[in-house]
Amino acid sequence: MGLAPLCIDKTWWVSTLPAIVKANNLVDGFLLFSIFMAVLLAGSFTWALSPGGLAWKNGRNRLGEVPVPGPRGFPFFGSLFSLTHGLAHRTLACMASKQAATNLMAFSLGSTPAVITSDPQIAREILTSPHFANRPIKATAKKLMFSRAIGFAPDGTYWRLLRRVSSTHLFAPKRIAAHEKSRQLDCGSLLCAIAKEQSSNGIVVLRKHLQAAALNNIMVTVFGKRYDLCQGADDEAKELQEIVREGFEILGAFNWSDYLPWLSYFYDPFRLNERCSVLVPRVKKLLNQIIEQHRLNQSSKVADSSDFVSVLLSLDGDDKLNEEDMEAVLWEMIFRGTDTTALLTEWIMAELVLNPEIQSKLHQELVVAVGDKSVTDADVANLHYLQAVVKETLRLHPPGPLLSWARISTSDVQLSNGMVVPSDTTAMVNMWAITHDPNVWEEPLVFRPERFVKCLGGAEVDVRGGDLRLAPFGAGRRVCPGKNLGLVTVGLWVAKLVQHFKWVQDLANPVDLTEQLKLSCEMKNPLRAMAIPRNSILRRREDWEKNK
Repeated sequence: MGLAPLCIDKTWWVSTLPAIVKANNLVDGFLLFSIFMAVLLAGSFTWALSPGGLAWKNGRNRLGEVPVPGPRGFPFFGSLFSLTHGLAHRTLACMASKQAATNLMAFSLGSTPAVITSDPQIAREILTSPHFANRPIKATAKKLMFSRAIGFAPDGTYWRLLRRVSSTHLFAPKRIAAHEKSRQLDCGSLLCAIAKEQSSNGIVVLRKHLQAAALNNIMVTVFGKRYDLCQGADDEAKELQEIVREGFEILGAFNWSDYLPWLSYFYDPFRLNERCSVLVPRVKKLLNQIIEQHRLNQSSKVADSSDFVSVLLSLDGDDKLNEEDMEAVLWEMIFRGTDTTALLTEWIMAELVLNPEIQSKLHQELVVAVGDKSVTDADVANLHYLQAVVKETLRLHPPGPLLSWARISTSDVQLSNGMVVPSDTTAMVNMWAITHDPNVWEEPLVFRPERFVKCLGGAEVDVRGGDLRLAPFGAGRRVCPGKNLGLVTVGLWVAKLVQHFKWVQDLANPVDLTEQLKLSCEMKNPLRAMAIPRNSILRRREDWEKNK
């Protein structure tokens, strides 16, 4: 008898599909949960065994003879939460003190490994090492074109070109001297605006006048343009003020995505990406207008008093910059030049209001050395007590307490303390902690300019990067290129302000030295004080008006 043909039902699985799917869902759900818990436990275990946090896993902090100590922070986030509230420089100083790690401390910013020092010797080694010549660039700074500017451009041929151009054509001593007349005009406008507000209101809010003077100062230097901001700004001046203010807010905002990149896809509480996209075209439009105006009026010869745009346009050969690079450099010059000088001068005047005896000493020095004539740059250089007042303010209130922007290591770096900073690590210097360290400075919380007056037993300290006990402008190859111009400008402003006015505290608006850390460290509440004209102020104003 023959066998019947075997019939195979190939659709049998359809009837079992519901059961299979249900079972797979259960398995997949359990599997996913197990994987999640395993990753979480592994991460937590790694975090628990990693001093400095998760970014320092696999023994990165133990490459040298001496391990780098540091707080673990939180899993995955590191020390980010500690730095998002309060003042970062004070928080980090406190953390380093608790960890006994003022020499060098490791910590994690999300997935970014970082070190910070509060020691002058280690600070010198970091800032002057060629292995720390580059800076990590924030996402917002890159979007705002700063990756092609002096501050953030990577070390190399292009950066050395920018550095040479700025030191030779913008910040050279002869060029700074050639622009003194312009600074005198800015001072005249500043004094008049202050006298007018004091006369009208009986009190002066100083910051707005300083910011207007700073804007004009840098605009004349960079663009050869001056705005009469006291009489009401024109459309171009208003646009410039707005884009600078917006740029400060964007770069000063804490951006979580810099340290947790995956957050950028769905979390941007300050709308930083959107605001950058709106701001950059405005910046380019304004810069292009000014550059084109210079091209139309360009002279064949560039003098020491020429503005920076004219200098850039006159470059040729290997030194010539393309349009985009020129925009980036000019934008950075405006941006950085309108902030620090105004805020530092405000801090100085706040301390002089709170310390009337020091203000009297400074005024007496001006009377003896300058008399009744107008203060000049040459006078400022020889006013030793004035220089001491500026230095003491830079010590007590450094505008960039963390030296503004960090460095990044390009290789493993051996330090003199036996520790090794691994490659691709963000390195910071807490200048605020150094200048407030009682082991470095006697009575560090006291405002005492005499500590810098040699004939009064003080020390001769170079604030331009030569002495890391006080290096507010940084040191090494990345030292601030505009430090000399900034010091000359601030010295002249303070001398003029004290020569023409006696600054007295308004009891209804007491001076508040509370700090606020944005792009720079500024007074949280702007200085309000009474500016009482000295006997010569009326004649000074008349003389300035005649020569305006």
